[in-house]
Amino acid sequence: MTLKSFDDTLPKLLFLNNEYVKSKGSKTLSVYNPVDGSLIADDVPVANADDIDLAVQYAKIAFEQGPWRTMSATSRRSILQRFAALIRTNSERLGYLTRITVGTPYIATGQGEIAMAADCFDYYAGWTDKYAGETYPADDGFYKIVRHEPLGVCAGIVPWNTPLASIALKAAPALATGNVFLLKASEKSPLSALALGELILEAGFPPGVFQLLSGDGSSGSIISSHMDIRKVSFTGSVPTGKKIQQAAAQSNLKRVTLELGGKSPAVVFDDCNLENALTWCANAIANNTGQLCIAASRVYVQKGIYPKFIERYKAELEKKAKQAGDPTDSRTVIGPLVDQSQFDRVFGFISRASEGKGGNLLTGGKRIGNMGYFIEPTVFTDSPFESEIHTEEIFGPVSVVNTFETEEEILEKSNKSNFGLMSGVFTQDINRALRFSSRLDSGVVGVNCISTVNITTPFGGTKESGIGRELGHFALRSYTEPKTVLINMTYQ
Repeated sequence: MTLKSFDDTLPKLLFLNNEYVKSKGSKTLSVYNPVDGSLIADDVPVANADDIDLAVQYAKIAFEQGPWRTMSATSRRSILQRFAALIRTNSERLGYLTRITVGTPYIATGQGEIAMAADCFDYYAGWTDKYAGETYPADDGFYKIVRHEPLGVCAGIVPWNTPLASIALKAAPALATGNVFLLKASEKSPLSALALGELILEAGFPPGVFQLLSGDGSSGSIISSHMDIRKVSFTGSVPTGKKIQQAAAQSNLKRVTLELGGKSPAVVFDDCNLENALTWCANAIANNTGQLCIAASRVYVQKGIYPKFIERYKAELEKKAKQAGDPTDSRTVIGPLVDQSQFDRVFGFISRASEGKGGNLLTGGKRIGNMGYFIEPTVFTDSPFESEIHTEEIFGPVSVVNTFETEEEILEKSNKSNFGLMSGVFTQDINRALRFSSRLDSGVVGVNCISTVNITTPFGGTKESGIGRELGHFALRSYTEPKTVLINMTYQ
């Protein structure tokens, strides 16, 4: 199946129980094209309490009475694999729906994000018959069985910056383990998520198993506090994550996975492969216009290699600035920031830092063109470690570059952050790489790489970067409940 052509009506209905339906409320969202600020739609529904109650009712029926939970693993696997294949078939259309609301260049970024979503569904399809339980011998008279059972109705609240990959990270492991799933798309990029309804139908998901909602913060609040939702997985800001955790605790103590902010350090030692370090560090702040929680926004370079590194780093980002522009152009590397609010936020950080509070402006700091929300990749050097631009997540193409002398010195500075999502160390000394990576306080550490994840391994952060893990078999744990069965073999 191929989704409707690009010029057809945009998907602006809720997808409940395998049908597109109107919201029971009248509140709507407006979404804009960040390339020029033009209105894309002003009638995207905001799911209210009645909509969410109905979705949960359908989901409960699907879980308790429907075939999904009891379906054979091979049948469930086939549906997930068909869904992955349909995502690939419709990659350009889905990329278009993301591009007109987020500004993501399809070739440079969007294509890879959608491929990751498809790969993720394929990966978890393979787990449907492999997430084994445990047994223990009856040496004490009891034969002991441990089963991993699905939680029931689970929900995902996803961000705007990688809308389809984020859906996959949450929905795929939930569905693979027999749960039913309710998705709330971001208010800034709801269209590509809502378009998945057609693919859900074509893939063969039973009614109520995989449902889609558009909405705003009020919708997320209702989901977080709903008494019949057993698990919510959220990706977004730290303040919102804290509110979700609080609502989950005050309602039914639902499980929570939180993937929140980051301020990722890249530590570049004198003995690194300079070309490799430059490539990764430059890409890690320019990709998706720096709107990634794993962006390498702190770069620490050992003094011996600093002059060569900073000259090349500056040149590389200035080259990328010249490749900013229309995301429909295959040559475009950097698209716009997502909207006026984000544009103002990023420029606020730059302006305050430029007033002498954030170090020395090396390059960038200006708007690109006079239309849309384009901004030059921006670098500050000699940034004070306590400064706002050095400690706060900016979510734009803005980095700080400082020097260091010793390993102990930079280890302390790298870990001196409220965040702990991603780190990177660039060195050709394997002993140093292993030693340093083991002491970095972050959920993911790259050695001679940074700002990347792998589907087969856990992804998540320490400190205020979140709670729990996504990806790999670790994600399966967060969507299942271990149940112990004790069998009395002796009747004593």
